[in-house]
Amino acid sequence: MGCAGSKEEKNLTTVPAKRASSREVAQDKGDNMFVDPVNVSPGKVEDFYTIHQELGRGTFSVVYEATHKSDGVKYALKFIDKKYVDKEDLVLLSREIEIMKRVNHPNVLCLKEMFETPNQISLVLELVAGGELFFKIVEKGSYSEKDASAIVKQIVEGVVYLHGMNICHRDLKPENLLVAVEDGKEVIKIADFGLSKIFSEQVFLETSCGTPDYAAPEVLTVEKTYDNSVDLWSIGVITYVLLCGYPPFYASSHPALFEKIINCNYSFPDPEWGFISHEAKEFIRHLLVINPSDRLTAEQCLKQPFLTGQSGSNEINASSMNTYNANRKKALASKQNA
Repeated sequence: MGCAGSKEEKNLTTVPAKRASSREVAQDKGDNMFVDPVNVSPGKVEDFYTIHQELGRGTFSVVYEATHKSDGVKYALKFIDKKYVDKEDLVLLSREIEIMKRVNHPNVLCLKEMFETPNQISLVLELVAGGELFFKIVEKGSYSEKDASAIVKQIVEGVVYLHGMNICHRDLKPENLLVAVEDGKEVIKIADFGLSKIFSEQVFLETSCGTPDYAAPEVLTVEKTYDNSVDLWSIGVITYVLLCGYPPFYASSHPALFEKIINCNYSFPDPEWGFISHEAKEFIRHLLVINPSDRLTAEQCLKQPFLTGQSGSNEINASSMNTYNANRKKALASKQNA
C-alpha cells in the first residue's frame, strides 16, 4: 500500500459495512462529535500515521497496521464509520474509549490515542502481532500444564489490575485474549472493553451480557445484581478449555446450555483430565461456583498452587482446541451474516 496521504489509501478507511435493518441507525449530521474532546488528539490520523495492510474487520469497523511517521513505531488503527453505528453501539464504544484511556498494564491492551471527525472515529491501539491466544496455542501443536498456568496467571494479573481500577470486564473470552511478543516473551493482552463497566461497592451490574459459553449463572438469569466476580467465573471456563481443548459446558441449544451453566453441571472426564493435576482441578472448582461470594477473588487466585508453580507439567495436546476454534469461527461468521 502507498502512503497514507494518497487518495487510494484514504478510501480504504471507509468501512464497507452492511446496514442492519433491525437497528435504529444513528444519522450522521456532519457535526456528530460524541467523544469527550479531552480524549481526542488534534488533526487527522492520516497526518501522523502511514497506513498499511488490513488486519481485520467487524460489523462497523476495520483495522489496519500503521506506522507512526515520526518514530517508526507500528500500531493497529481501528477505523469506525459512524453512519453504521446505532445508539446502543455508540454507548458501548464511548464506554470502551473511556475505559481504555484510563488503563495502563502489561496484560491489558493499550489505547495510545484517538482521532475523531464528523464521519469517523480512529483508535490508535497497541499492535498485537500474535493474534488470538487459542489460535496461537494450536499453531504450537502442544504445550504443557505449566504453560497453561503461566497463561492464566497473566490473565489474572490483568484482571487484578482492572478490578483495582473498579473495572469489570464482563466479556472475558478467547476472542478478547491476544498474544504479543515483547523482548522475546509472549505476553497476554486483555482486549475489547465494549461490555465493561465501572463499578464500586455500592454500584452493581444488572445487564445480561457477555458470551453465553463464558458467562456466569447470575449473568444469564438476571435474577439479581452481580459484581466483578463474573470475571472470575469466565477465568474458570478459560482455564478449563486451556487444559483440555473443549468447554466445560456444552449443549446443542442455548436453552440447554443455559441450564447446564445455571446448575454448574460440568465434570473432568477422562482421558484428557486423567493427566491434569489436582491443583489445576481445584483452581477451576473454586471459580466455577454458583454462589458468587464463594468464588476466589482475582488476588486470591494468584496465591493458588496452580498459579504459584506447584501444579503438574504434563504435555497437553491442542488437537481438541483446533476443533473448538473451528466451531467458534463458524459461529462468529454466522452471527455476522445474520
